[in-house]
Amino acid sequence: MVNRPYPPTLNYPSYELDTRLTEGVISRRFWAYLIDLVVIALWVVLISIGIFFLGIITLGLGWGLFFALPLTALIFIVYNAVTIGGSSQATVGMRYMGLRVINPQTGRGASPLAAAVHALFFYVAISTFLLWACDVLVGFVRDDRRFLRDLLTGMMVVRA
Repeated sequence: MVNRPYPPTLNYPSYELDTRLTEGVISRRFWAYLIDLVVIALWVVLISIGIFFLGIITLGLGWGLFFALPLTALIFIVYNAVTIGGSSQATVGMRYMGLRVINPQTGRGASPLAAAVHALFFYVAISTFLLWACDVLVGFVRDDRRFLRDLLTGMMVVRA
């Protein structure tokens, strides 16, 4: 029997973050978010067109799906989970602005679950101006430019 510590510890290599990687990240995140809004708006338009034609084919029954269109907010969360949690480590807007998301302890990419929770925190914060202002204020105060939701999910946005 081998004597191992319990619980098992993960021995990640020490990852030192260069502070130059976070310079200008906040403004780039703003523009990346606007680009992502356009990308998601295109998805919503495509879904709306699909529902329209489905309504024509089903003689109007498919148009009832337009009432479910506000649920497309879930598309935002899935979009972030797939793109940030994927191999590119960034949404389309982040890639265009030269950003990527990492785990600051390991330097590796974020998991899809962490990316989905990160997006959920963002949309909850943006629904209330005070929460969103506190979230962004933390980013302006910290040297590493991490927002509050970044701290809660263990993620960091850096320049690619």
